[in-house]
Amino acid sequence: MRFGGYEPDELLGHGGYASVYRAHHRDGGADVALKVARAHRHRLAREFAFAARLDHPHIVRMHRLGDGWLTMELARGGTVTHLPGREDRLRALTEIAGALDHAHRRGIVHCDVKPSNILLSRDDPQSPALLVDFGSAHALAEDVWHHPGRADASLPYAAPELLTGHPPSAATDEYALACVCVELVIGTPPFAADTAMDLVDQHLHAPVPRYHGRVDGIPHAFDSIVAKAMAKDPDARYRSCTEFMGLIARALSR
Repeated sequence: MRFGGYEPDELLGHGGYASVYRAHHRDGGADVALKVARAHRHRLAREFAFAARLDHPHIVRMHRLGDGWLTMELARGGTVTHLPGREDRLRALTEIAGALDHAHRRGIVHCDVKPSNILLSRDDPQSPALLVDFGSAHALAEDVWHHPGRADASLPYAAPELLTGHPPSAATDEYALACVCVELVIGTPPFAADTAMDLVDQHLHAPVPRYHGRVDGIPHAFDSIVAKAMAKDPDARYRSCTEFMGLIARALSR
């Protein structure tokens, strides 16, 4: 009764400020994902508002917003890391690139692109990928009124401009997508460190790692494409996430 007639059935996972359950409605219908805030309820409302403004096959569909909870489309296939093959992983990332470009055209930057926010709609390697969790999202129009300060992003995928308190842009999501791409193709994100301070320093100052010659099957073009998508200067990156992933897919198919 606390959740507008939705009843939790199974805990699916915990995030930084909320828990997600598989749930059903007492009056029937398909199962949904029920997200319940443990803190920062305003982020839940923000997440719902941003995602509900978007209509794309690879962005999770929102259903209802309550007092400290929301319901949305249930993704049954786990995260993109569950995909066993490179081809399927690249297909999923290409779908997410299209979803990000759709959001950017509508003035929304996700600001927290990472593997755990890319889910599969079904337990099937050919299942569509879904971009979830707009709790850290940013509206470009907000820059007209105030400086956003440091965004709440996941450090292994955080673009330099986020870490230095500059306003995010579409290029910010492209940087994060490039980090995710490296992780799914190579096995680890581009930068890793024992402390958060060291990881931030690498994003800000270290050159993007090169993998050609160190990892089997990685062409020189892969390094060049990733380096441009992860340029320290956002203006030096590709014009869209779709352009970046298109180049990556071609480089790895040769």
